[in-house]
Amino acid sequence: TVATLTRDVRDSAVLLSAIAGHDPKDSTSVQEPPRDYTEGLDAGVRGLKVGVVRDWLGEGVQVGVRASVEAAVERLAGLGAEIDDVALPHADYALSAYYLIAPAECSSNLARYDGVRYGHRADGTRDVVELNMRTRGEGFGQEVKRRIMLGTYSLSAGYYEAYYGQAQKVRTLVIRDFEAAFERFDILLAPTSPTTAFRLGEKAEDPLAMYLSDIFTIPANLSGTPAISVPCGLDDVGLPVGLQLIGKVLDERTVLRAAYAFEQDLSLEATPPLVAEATG
Repeated sequence: TVATLTRDVRDSAVLLSAIAGHDPKDSTSVQEPPRDYTEGLDAGVRGLKVGVVRDWLGEGVQVGVRASVEAAVERLAGLGAEIDDVALPHADYALSAYYLIAPAECSSNLARYDGVRYGHRADGTRDVVELNMRTRGEGFGQEVKRRIMLGTYSLSAGYYEAYYGQAQKVRTLVIRDFEAAFERFDILLAPTSPTTAFRLGEKAEDPLAMYLSDIFTIPANLSGTPAISVPCGLDDVGLPVGLQLIGKVLDERTVLRAAYAFEQDLSLEATPPLVAEATG
């Protein structure tokens, strides 16, 4: 999923305006004209219908995350948004589906990286077989290798339909959940992650625990709906909490508008106190 990391929502709108639009050299890009996503950014949220994914605020969500997201809901209501709960019945299966689909595509796409045409190339090899093997071994990190192996297995003869095929069916169900939700709402609201940031390398030896950090963002990735994460507060140790706003397909403008209104009203310090202390 193409994404940007910016200082604030307006910068995100500016950057999206620069990268959006059809690319004739990319068969996967949508044939939509470029837009200026800063237009209407300050229109506010009054009258917008916001659906809160209440199931994502229950068990497994850090107390500080839940409190900050609940406070964000109240803040948006105070700004004039119409708030109600929404259910995404198949979203719980999205993470499992994603970690079959994404590694399968990773395995297929990375088959072209052989160190001959571009990228890292191993030195001192005797023949093309050794060149390919050593280049891929040296050039890919452990997580990439893990995903290539998972993907290759799920695409192998006898397993394709049982794994990749089933995952694509789950993806369709997730898409339908979002379509149903957007018949009632303009924006969906949820935590970005069930926890705040963990320490660097803390979950490196436990990939499943690391993957669970994606549990609330994967559904939007699978369904092709635009989403943004903005800070909505701090947990009890001063780490920032992410608020996720999800919009209809190709309706980035409303997502940015809602995020901007929230950001301006909250006026959270750009650098959390904990980070300022560490770097000061």
